Amino acid sequence: MKNVTTTFAGLRLKNPVIISSSDLTNSPEKNKKLEEAGAAAVILKSLFEEQIMMQISAESQHASDYFMTGQDDYMAQYIRANQLSEYLSLIRESKKVCTIPVIASLNCFSADEWENFSREIEKAGADAIELNIMFIPTDKDLANGVTEQRYVEILRRIKTSIRIPVIVKLTQYVTNLLWLINQLHANGADGIVLFNRMYRPDIDIKNLEYVQGDKFGHEADLYERLRWTGIASSYVKTDYAVSGGLFSGEDLIKSILAGASAVEVCSSIYKNGAEVIKQMLGTLDSWMDEKGFEEIRDFKGIMNADKQGDVNHFERTQFLKYYHMNN
Repeated sequence: MKNVTTTFAGLRLKNPVIISSSDLTNSPEKNKKLEEAGAAAVILKSLFEEQIMMQISAESQHASDYFMTGQDDYMAQYIRANQLSEYLSLIRESKKVCTIPVIASLNCFSADEWENFSREIEKAGADAIELNIMFIPTDKDLANGVTEQRYVEILRRIKTSIRIPVIVKLTQYVTNLLWLINQLHANGADGIVLFNRMYRPDIDIKNLEYVQGDKFGHEADLYERLRWTGIASSYVKTDYAVSGGLFSGEDLIKSILAGASAVEVCSSIYKNGAEVIKQMLGTLDSWMDEKGFEEIRDFKGIMNADKQGDVNHFERTQFLKYYHMNN
């Protein structure tokens, strides 16, 4: 076997395969089985502030039907504390049974909770925190750059509160991705993940209502991840992980060639089972042997924009060239 160890966000990993935050990682037992299947790290199912607030709202409405008002603050504190307590227990129990890094996933929208939650997560023993700052700008009066600055401010507050590595998982809904990555790196981000897969709305034309679209990723999702990993890794020297569109060992190899230190896998496990991890690693080992590479660092990023001499391989000009040659 080749040496497939890697480093991502300051964490030493036995291989580049990390399991994404999902229901796959919502219990210590599942996390242990994923480690046994070959996973190098697990990202726990996210702690969602939005979900907590929805529960608070629902319980407050229910309580108002039976009690006098004035109980809202107490109920909100109780629900928030209970949800956080359950999440901290997941961290502690996962750390007891797993030897691989256990990474917490935090999804908040209010600045104070980011700090409060992150401090408690660090105390519970998480090896790192992945921040999921999912925010789609839909205000026509919102100035360019405001969304990006929100990411930076959240990271800055978190980094002053804790010492464990902080990873930022980005969405594509920003005006200047490279500027944002550079600012996050300058403000202490230990790793960047490209990209978060957001909720996909669909329309039920029979009942005229919105429904959830396909919740799983697709192979074609990888293309944009390769594009931006190849560009970003050439301009901002930090650790990158690719998330989305990873279904094979070939996809893993492509991600590393583009500049990623690791990948986050989810949909392929839902569709094919945890055995896909060993299949991916087996393909990686065979390919490294064929190409004469001994370690991940021997080929990481050799296909990014910097190593290729320019960025044209990742731009739309290649699309135009293709159609020019085939017409």
